[in-house]
Amino acid sequence: MIVIITRWLTITVAILLASHFVPGINVDNNKLSTAVIAAGVLGLINIFIKPVVVLLTLPLSVLTLGLFYFFINAFLLKLVPFFVSGFEVKSFWAAFWGSLIISIVSSLANSFINTHKIEKKKSSDYIDLEKGDDGKWR
Repeated sequence: MIVIITRWLTITVAILLASHFVPGINVDNNKLSTAVIAAGVLGLINIFIKPVVVLLTLPLSVLTLGLFYFFINAFLLKLVPFFVSGFEVKSFWAAFWGSLIISIVSSLANSFINTHKIEKKKSSDYIDLEKGDDGKWR
């Protein structure tokens, strides 16, 4: 749960940075609440709509060697103002540069977020055999 909240706040900061550096993206008076809601909506759009769009545009993405994904991200960022009042993306190119900033900031921050991996505990109730390099089980 804490990882989800941390990533949500990371995208919120990325949206605020994009609104500061990209002239066509505006957050209503740099309100944190508007950016938090926009980050949540962008996350929901990325969960539900992005896989469908990526699947439908797969031949074009293969043809452009994956560069079309940048345009998909810009299109999805352009959808967010329809759901969040106080968040504005004026043009497609503003959405393109804003999505690029959001992607860079979130990927850098997510590289520092530690996800907990559950390791299997060795129990004395069973024997876990592993195959060695010589083909023998140990």
